[in-house]
Amino acid sequence: MNKSMWPLVLGGAAFPWLAGAAFAQAGPAGEAPERARSLGVVTVSGGQPSSLPTQIPTTIEGVTREEIDARINATDSEDALKYLPSLLVRKRYIGDYNHAILSTRASGTGNSARSAVYADGILLSNYLGNGIANGTNYAPRWGLVTPEEIERVDVMYGPFSAAYPGNSAGAVVDYVTRMPTRLEAHVSAGYSSQPNDLYGTHRTFDSWQTSASLGSRSGDWSWWVNVHRTDSQGQPQTFTTVPVASGTPGAAGTPVSGAVPGLNTTNTPWYILGTGTQYHTVQDHAKLKLAYDITPTLRASYTLGWWNNRSEGRPASFLAGPDGQPVYSGTVNIQGRGYTLAPTAFPLTNDAQTHTMHGASLKSHTGGLFDWELAASLYDYGRDRQRAPTAALPQAAAGGPGTLQRQDGTGWNTLAAKGAWRPQGAQGAHIVDFGAGRDAYRLGIDKLNVAGSWIDGAANPASPVSSVGGRAETAYLWAQDAWRFAPRWTAVLGLRWEDWTAHDGFTATAGSRQAYDRRSESHFSPKAALAYQWSSDTVLKASVGRAVRFPTVGELYGATSGGALSFINDPGLKPEKSWTGELSAEKDLADMGGGLARATLFHETTRDALYSQPIPGTTVSRVQNVDKIRTLGLELAYSGQPAWMRGLDLGASLTYADSRIVANAANPASVDKWQPRVPRWRATAYATWQPDDRWALTVAARYSGRQYSSLDNSDVNAFAYFGASKYFTVDLRARYRLTRQLSAAFGIDNANNYQYWNFHPYPQRTYTASLRWDL
Repeated sequence: MNKSMWPLVLGGAAFPWLAGAAFAQAGPAGEAPERARSLGVVTVSGGQPSSLPTQIPTTIEGVTREEIDARINATDSEDALKYLPSLLVRKRYIGDYNHAILSTRASGTGNSARSAVYADGILLSNYLGNGIANGTNYAPRWGLVTPEEIERVDVMYGPFSAAYPGNSAGAVVDYVTRMPTRLEAHVSAGYSSQPNDLYGTHRTFDSWQTSASLGSRSGDWSWWVNVHRTDSQGQPQTFTTVPVASGTPGAAGTPVSGAVPGLNTTNTPWYILGTGTQYHTVQDHAKLKLAYDITPTLRASYTLGWWNNRSEGRPASFLAGPDGQPVYSGTVNIQGRGYTLAPTAFPLTNDAQTHTMHGASLKSHTGGLFDWELAASLYDYGRDRQRAPTAALPQAAAGGPGTLQRQDGTGWNTLAAKGAWRPQGAQGAHIVDFGAGRDAYRLGIDKLNVAGSWIDGAANPASPVSSVGGRAETAYLWAQDAWRFAPRWTAVLGLRWEDWTAHDGFTATAGSRQAYDRRSESHFSPKAALAYQWSSDTVLKASVGRAVRFPTVGELYGATSGGALSFINDPGLKPEKSWTGELSAEKDLADMGGGLARATLFHETTRDALYSQPIPGTTVSRVQNVDKIRTLGLELAYSGQPAWMRGLDLGASLTYADSRIVANAANPASVDKWQPRVPRWRATAYATWQPDDRWALTVAARYSGRQYSSLDNSDVNAFAYFGASKYFTVDLRARYRLTRQLSAAFGIDNANNYQYWNFHPYPQRTYTASLRWDL
């Protein structure tokens, strides 16, 4: 955590028993909102829009722009979270736009709908679906924020604030981006290189990034423009495999060499025949931010974000025929067994997306009796298409028939009104936050046959493969009161009411169409926190909260078909309901040179958890409710500057989580098994030494223990394609300021070259270099 946050204050006023002076006064218009803590409650104030309420009754961690620059080899915005406690983003390569899902204390990397990601109050989390399903993805839209824009990132753990939906069960991530108070300009260029050696792949994959920003403030106006390009080659993500035993003994088929023997996740022998989904990705980003101070305490803001992505997924066959040429399909013979490869065994894909984001707000920041905010946002899949051939390579590389999957017009919009009431002023006994709003989601996925060239041919509306879609809305009211009822005691009591509706859902294939009835439910979610100032440097805190996570449109209606279904939707899914609690002790280590140490005991019980799982006795998966999952864990965290070495920043965290499936009538074999992709142990550590104002040298490490991908934990071999393995990686970074305006950095991620998996392989050792100029 940023050391400037250590003073313990409430509402910007210091008390004699607290460790530091007042900190959270509202800054000049145009500056980022500040945060400070008192009695376990974090106070947010300032002029810039933020999704955070003014009083946050739970654990919060964060990282600043200066810390990111000194400590992290940040090529994407999600890298800012890399060393924060209990967090993991499943980022597979630079520019990963479709699988980079956030994992938290009691939620794995398949549960994107159990965390909330915002940028300047604009929703980036994609609640159209959950995880990776039905031919598309629902990762947060990280690409709408670039590392160069970030001023600060705050992470709030758990569903303890009434200001957030039930999707906050895991964590809330809020990016605060740059808004200048004077003329400033920034230009940067970066390069990354990853030598990769896995199975039959022996290549180096390179990436380039460039960015430019310009902003200023003149009178009541302030503005900011950022443009960014990423040109990235990622390592292969998927593999073509066949079980050894599935082959027919005999001489049938073309004799081939090059198949790599191995064991799958159940330790069954298989052959790895080649790779797929080796992405070449080119992404362009542009951001415009405008702000106008109508009065000294009333600000209007507008944000326009534009993101364009072009990605080619290409395969490589390890198989070579008698003539030495690659073999992609047909019947092949490996070690005296025949295997038949489908025309699409080595798939190709071309993705093209253009998304836009709008955000507008009107916000007062008097710090007096009453402040308010009106905010609206829109995220639009203006153009979102994926093309793929149905013919086999090598002919498919030049064209031929295929399919076009499009999601044009999909997206979401939000509207919110918020208020903060201080009946006795900022130093009074009560500070009340409240609000109302509506979030709306529209999903539409059409998959059509292309009779001409799959590369650029027109789709045939009369020849659909599948079509799914639907809508969902949630209207809500919430309020919470931070009540200092005694000199050393503060309570935060909150209540959230949500009214959810899903409608216009349908699932269609070439020969059928199923429409679904309208559904609606309403739920209350109470929240409570209690904090006690044990001593001048120690705070004790307890928090409890209920979260209701409603089924997404994709889970309700999102089945797709290419013949036999591999994923079946369920329009009757129940909402996921969680009760989460934590007990924390926080100590200011001023007598040890500064720093903050925290110990948090957390517990979560989730009923009707939403998971995709296999139907017993079949090879078909569907999203279903898991009856009950229970998690008990402990999180330890420290950050600070030890007294024994000038210029040294240290940070570390250790998390233990016992997360188990307690009941699951739909899959009894999963009972008493570990929740998928929630490791028992995880840890982070970093040390940054800045001997002078030019150098910053960092060594950091991340560890995660054993994980499983399946509900019944049958994937016993984690170090294989489809597996979720443990890992230990060491990262290095050196930054040097050549002049006041020019700086250079060199880094190595995964310097120890640990080979690890989360269904797909993670990057191997990656070298990064960057050059930046700041006005």
